[in-house]
Amino acid sequence: MTACKRFFLFSGLLAALPAAAQEPAPEAQTLDRVQVQAARVRALADVELPAAITTVNVDSDHNGRGALLSEVLAGVPGLLARERQNLAQDTQLSIRGFGARSSFGVRGVRLLVDGVPATMPDGQGQLSHFNLLGAERVEVLRGPFSALYGNASGGVLQLWSAEGQPGDPWRLRSSYGAHATSSSGVQLKGQAASMHYNVAANHFSTAGWRRHSAARRESLNTRLDFDLAPGQCLALLFNALEAPHAQDPLGLSAAQVRENPRQATAVARQYNTRKSVAQQQAGLVYTRERGRQTWRLMGYAGQRAVEQFLAIPPGPQNSPLHAGGVIDLDSGYGGLDARWAWQGTLAGQPLDLVVGANADRQRQHRTGYENFVGDTVGIKGRLRRDQHDRVWNIDQFAQAWWQFSPRGSALLGARHSQVRFALRDHYRTAANPDDSGQRDYAATTPVAGLVFRATDALRLYASAGHGFETPTFNELGYRADGGAGLALDLAAARSRSYELGGKWHGHSGARLELALFRADTEDELAVAANVGGRSSYRNIGATRRQGVELDWRQPVGAAQELQLAATWLQATVREGYLTCTGVPAPCTTPRNRVAAGTRLPGVPRQQLSARWQWQPGTWHWAAELVAASDLGVDDRGDARAPGHTLVNLEAARQWSTPHGPLRAFARLDNVLDQRHIGSVIVNDGNQRYYEPGPDRSVTVGVQWQWTRQR
Repeated sequence: MTACKRFFLFSGLLAALPAAAQEPAPEAQTLDRVQVQAARVRALADVELPAAITTVNVDSDHNGRGALLSEVLAGVPGLLARERQNLAQDTQLSIRGFGARSSFGVRGVRLLVDGVPATMPDGQGQLSHFNLLGAERVEVLRGPFSALYGNASGGVLQLWSAEGQPGDPWRLRSSYGAHATSSSGVQLKGQAASMHYNVAANHFSTAGWRRHSAARRESLNTRLDFDLAPGQCLALLFNALEAPHAQDPLGLSAAQVRENPRQATAVARQYNTRKSVAQQQAGLVYTRERGRQTWRLMGYAGQRAVEQFLAIPPGPQNSPLHAGGVIDLDSGYGGLDARWAWQGTLAGQPLDLVVGANADRQRQHRTGYENFVGDTVGIKGRLRRDQHDRVWNIDQFAQAWWQFSPRGSALLGARHSQVRFALRDHYRTAANPDDSGQRDYAATTPVAGLVFRATDALRLYASAGHGFETPTFNELGYRADGGAGLALDLAAARSRSYELGGKWHGHSGARLELALFRADTEDELAVAANVGGRSSYRNIGATRRQGVELDWRQPVGAAQELQLAATWLQATVREGYLTCTGVPAPCTTPRNRVAAGTRLPGVPRQQLSARWQWQPGTWHWAAELVAASDLGVDDRGDARAPGHTLVNLEAARQWSTPHGPLRAFARLDNVLDQRHIGSVIVNDGNQRYYEPGPDRSVTVGVQWQWTRQR
């Protein structure tokens, strides 16, 4: 394995889990690539680390549409990834309850693609540009060591593209399914001289299961790795997304779901609610190894433009402080990351050190317009907001892994983060004063973990750490009292996390992992009011997320495998508070009480995913079950989305051709045709919380992998 690959794969786990030297073992072990060490000496399997880590291999023979990341994440314990049947909004993603409150985008969870952040410095992230066709694997880190990634690290999700190798086949893939849903893509992967390449382009379109939910996405992901010299490599990364005019059907009330779950809210059609996104991003990673030392430098930059038409009626926009019903964002962002790693010994035992720093910056021009002109609605009208937002962070981190005995090892780390928000308001009138302002946040987040090697196959571990989460710019945007200016009184949420776990990895490929966890948070951020199409936030005090995760994988003979992932999660308010949620507008004084012990919204208490697959020769069969219990949809816990159990089936057949395998596949989702709520809009101001999931649907497709003539 080249030095480039070793450090490139390692770098994404932030020195987190700095895969260090592995102690001698009597048996050979298959190491998970996620933990390949930066230095060239040895590597450490994830079973040796005091953290819950799941690696999902994105098989080129995947039987789904191959377009949306949620297709491959069902079997990850502690993670909730739900498609909203609404591509104007991103996948609903949370890890151990962190990020569940987000009604748009992803927050509370750090996202990365090939080591490049997909989460902005304020903690707001996007999944829409994650290209599944070029992916090799997805890694999900949960628990205390997530804090090593900085602000808003309730968990970490990374997508890694494959590094092209000599002889890799190229491939074409196309699928078609219910509701005129189609996905077509091409991947070119291999090696030419010293360049390893992986280029994947995909087109996805759908008429939508719900009315007014048609969408189209074009995505491109490119990874080029160059072996510059012995011990030196350079990786060039580029991705782009074009998603124009994705229709937004909005949420439904409980009565509307019962009447017709496929309908769109009337105002969605009236105002033609929709969203357009265009993004381009580039990055580079330079790595140099020399003896026991490794240097790594990563830089990236990108541009993202968003235009969104909302269903806010003209009445609320009469307020001189209202920002209008059309959001127009033009964002430029980028950052640098530098780190040094050293591998040596302490008291005669293996020691790894990693020290580094990173800085990220986002410059955003935010404008708002009325969504009407005269009596015509759903079009861009007068300017109502014009401001420049700036947010940047400067972080430093260090960590050490030390195997202090043949059976014991320790992983210690700390990160110091400084985040600054600044706004310059250019839209000022006599009734709309200057909203300019700034706010700084800082935190030091230590983490520590111990691993005990009970037997050759079993590891026991314990870990603890601190974390923090600043408000995003969207949450700072409006004051809870209805006044002008940013909500600069919002504090960062602080958390303390603990985890106990065991990992058993058998010789036959069987594995069983169990984790018990708790996270206590102070100054949790929650909706204060949701009025007139805008949400304001406040700090509500203490919350707790605690539970158990189980991950079991069992080969059955040479051709079958069973997988089971289960989560029990109790996420509750520990201190009662007052909220405006549910109170008729206007509301600047909270009057509704949320009692201690109330469940946090958006978090199911139980989740279960089970999968059986059988591959006899050229055939492939699979069946999976995905279940979740009910969940709350507002802070008061007055309304709930019911739980559901879905059964899905897959079948595929492969044929050999002179130039490579040809494969046909089919997938039947929701075999029992169960009505269910696919996702929810937490604390929706109109009580339209529910986004129904689709009924029984089928997808068929074909894939051809061919070897190029030499």
